[in-house]
Amino acid sequence: MEETIFFHTEDISLPDFFDSARIESWLKKLANTLGVTLVQINYIFCSDDYLLQINQEYLQHDYYTDIITFPYQQGKNIESDIFISLDRVRENAAEFADGDYARELLRVIAHGLLHLSGYGDKTDEEAVKMRAAENKAIESY
Repeated sequence: MEETIFFHTEDISLPDFFDSARIESWLKKLANTLGVTLVQINYIFCSDDYLLQINQEYLQHDYYTDIITFPYQQGKNIESDIFISLDRVRENAAEFADGDYARELLRVIAHGLLHLSGYGDKTDEEAVKMRAAENKAIESY
């Protein structure tokens, strides 16, 4: 089965450092490490306002977030739309990642795939495991 990853933008441009071919290769290797197949993943990069609207409309949440994942198929074969607010990632990088926007974007991109592969982050214990998996994924980039 061919793995398919698409990168889209809505109302925002990708940063100059974004290397879609390298990120696609990295995600496929990460999926292999996790024992999953990426049937199709659409990463949609957008603004805070765009993602807030999705959060309100589909999840009935009235707050900004950096990522929303809509899984269509999970388990061994993954199919999903993953929305990422580049505005929120940039702000979180300034606040939590010493201003390293590129590293924070990789973390959020990996975070979506990790969620789809079974990682949670609702409890403190899950969050610690998620953060360790994110860091390991970033190191493999």
